[in-house]
Amino acid sequence: MTALWLKTALLPSGWASDVRIEMSGGLISSVTPETLPHPDDERAAIGLPSLSNVHSHAFQRGMAGLAEHRGPGDDDFWSWREVMYRFLDRLTPDDVEAICAMAYIEMLETGYTRVGEFHYLHNDVNGARYADPAEMAGRVIAAAQATGIGLTLLPVFYAHSDFGGAAPKPGQRRFLSDLDRFAALLDASERLLPADGVLGIAPHSLRAVTGEELAALVAMRSDGPIHIHAAEQVKEVEASLAFSGARPVEWLMAHAGVDRRWCLIHATHLTDAETDALAASGAVAGLCPVTEANLGDGIFPAVRYLDAGGRIATGTDSNILIDPAQELRALEYSQRLSRRARNLLASDRQPSVGQRLFDAALSGGAQALGAKQGLAVGMAADIVTLDADHPALHGRQGDLLLDSWIFAARTSCIDSVWRGGRKHVSGGIHKDHDAVSQRYRAVLDRILAA
Repeated sequence: MTALWLKTALLPSGWASDVRIEMSGGLISSVTPETLPHPDDERAAIGLPSLSNVHSHAFQRGMAGLAEHRGPGDDDFWSWREVMYRFLDRLTPDDVEAICAMAYIEMLETGYTRVGEFHYLHNDVNGARYADPAEMAGRVIAAAQATGIGLTLLPVFYAHSDFGGAAPKPGQRRFLSDLDRFAALLDASERLLPADGVLGIAPHSLRAVTGEELAALVAMRSDGPIHIHAAEQVKEVEASLAFSGARPVEWLMAHAGVDRRWCLIHATHLTDAETDALAASGAVAGLCPVTEANLGDGIFPAVRYLDAGGRIATGTDSNILIDPAQELRALEYSQRLSRRARNLLASDRQPSVGQRLFDAALSGGAQALGAKQGLAVGMAADIVTLDADHPALHGRQGDLLLDSWIFAARTSCIDSVWRGGRKHVSGGIHKDHDAVSQRYRAVLDRILAA
């Protein structure tokens, strides 16, 4: 058993003082506020439950910054995608494992302890399945286990280049499956997952999956998360309307039985009716504001959605920058810029923007990844401590700690991170940072020289 004593901690009931948390078997076994530490307890000043990263393409961490040069025409998501296709064509399974490990180290160092890996790189460079259908999935799992991050694996079904079952393009050959091969991938992946791993499914998008295939995919798994890209781009919405007469989220609400199992990634371009319907469904909107800004996607209608009772979580998507505080900050700032007002994602019940966003991301992330998070008995022993000596936190208490971490810190406020009762990050640095970074650098040296 390990015990951690915290001067202040954010419990489900709110902020508490002098909190002693016991951890056993990867879970929290007791939480006692207003108590003195025991002699052998670890001690920290500020404790938080950790957050979940609901949407990651970890291999894209290796190309972060490579698509920031303007091309000959207008740059947008679609031109960025061509750069991504060229990058992934150089990746071996070893490369993917090394890049994933680096991304997962950075997630842990910034306060994420579970990742939803939207994993679609299944095939070799020629588009053929590896002898082991879970060769690439196994590398993702190995990277997660080596770094200590919790994993919700979301194998992606990708069969078409556009609505109506259009033939795939050459750059998509490493993603492609049919239903039989995808079922084999799921079975092989499930055998590799650790005890606390979660397996879901990820129909890539309505561009890449027909309605019939979507129904068959959902039928493959009677439980577990279902994640799908939806309405990220205006072009996607227009193509959906042209093909089916319905917008992507409108179509999903009418035909897919969207409920609490679902996480709609981005859902950027919504009508008011779609916003309200998604909020009422119980599904989670998986928002990636940093990537959405980087790709020029647009702004999610977060004010209306949250006011309607919608659930949100954050993800790092392209991993251009990994930091949950920056994702939450970007979400609020996008609303301020579009509406020309401040503190828009606070509420009468939760006047602190930081608290409302943190609480929403905590509960929504746990739901979307099929996990349990929070500083309470029976929850995963996933705990983040903040550095009380960080200048941004000086003199702050309670919700002002969250506000200042999210909005006022120039550098990370994270001190230590426990995942499953094990301390992986101390002083803001993962215990294996140097070794993982060295391997990552060697991979990039080879790829970028090719």
